[in-house]
Amino acid sequence: MLTQALSRLPGLGPRSARRAVLHLLKKREGALVPLLRALEKVSETLATCHVCGNVDTTDPCGICNDPRRDARMLCVVEDVSDLWALERSRLFPGKFHVLGGRLSALEGVRPEDLNIADLLSRIAAGGIDEVVLAMNATLEGQTTAHYIAERLENAPVRITQLAHGLPVGGELDYLDDGTLAQALRARRPVA
Repeated sequence: MLTQALSRLPGLGPRSARRAVLHLLKKREGALVPLLRALEKVSETLATCHVCGNVDTTDPCGICNDPRRDARMLCVVEDVSDLWALERSRLFPGKFHVLGGRLSALEGVRPEDLNIADLLSRIAAGGIDEVVLAMNATLEGQTTAHYIAERLENAPVRITQLAHGLPVGGELDYLDDGTLAQALRARRPVA
């Protein structure tokens, strides 16, 4: 049962799941019990930030509550994993907005299926000078960035996107910190 549950996680197949279960059983007090406590605590305290869409133990999340963050800069990402990847680089000083996916005609994902309306409301409320479109360098990611840029065409904000040094078909969560750092430094206005 535990092996089946673990094998459904990304990156873990049946063999890896079996190895993880055997390790947990052998190290019951040192590994299994702390893991169970951590999972229980996360289950009780996990929340989605109503401001940006990040996942944290508080709502609003720690990033939205951080007074040291530059509230004039807003970085738009597809998913929480992309936000976490950018946070790992410690280079973006602003706040974030998680769309919850990307536009995809093949998968039937439309603008109203994403957190775009809340993004537009945040920008319309004022106080934001720059919107960084940090979409994945995929066809769907770039389509999403283009759609948002069009929607913000008349907004009084500077619209930038990550540099195109990102590999085509690459996803932020899998990039190294150096590539992410260069992409953030070389962002440019959307035409």
